[in-house]
Amino acid sequence: MIVKEEINGIEIVCETGEYYFSPKNVDRGTRLMLETVPVREGDKVLDLGCGYGVVGIYAAKLLGGDHVVMCDILEDAVALSTENLARNGIEGAKVLQSDGLKGVEERDFTLIYSNPPYHTDFSVAKEFIEDGFRKLAVGGRMVMVTKRLDWYRNKLKTVFGGVKVFEAEDYFIFLSEKRAARVEKPKKNTQTMSKKLQRKYGKK
Repeated sequence: MIVKEEINGIEIVCETGEYYFSPKNVDRGTRLMLETVPVREGDKVLDLGCGYGVVGIYAAKLLGGDHVVMCDILEDAVALSTENLARNGIEGAKVLQSDGLKGVEERDFTLIYSNPPYHTDFSVAKEFIEDGFRKLAVGGRMVMVTKRLDWYRNKLKTVFGGVKVFEAEDYFIFLSEKRAARVEKPKKNTQTMSKKLQRKYGKK
């Protein structure tokens, strides 16, 4: 099965299969994510959970293959994404078999795109967000698209310290920026009364 589509003026041709996510056309959520938060010149992009490779191919056509890493837990997806890169005339992109980001060594991405499996529990998304933060360079952005709002908004805000949410049709696109090497947790109030006041008010 061959999918031919245009995203933001970029033509993409991919072979798919019925057991892949959105095999007959580019998923609407993925398209909205790419339209809402475009790549920037010089970005280093990670396509997290690449499937048959749409997002990585799109980014590579704009930036060049050497600016793109793609990963998926399935060996077949890695093989098909590699074939689809060649089908689109792209060289230099890296495609990895990886359980989430466990097999991804780089920590200097400036943009991570992910359309996580939001119809399951949140354990996969939790790992994507937490590990994604660690794999981004300071100033890097993580972008996710789902049909669920509250959990993703709260989790991204907790890990990154902030999140922007864009609503498009029945999807939510989340954008978080890594502003520091780690998020500073709110400091607890450690003020204590003097010993004299403690005696006065009976505080031990």
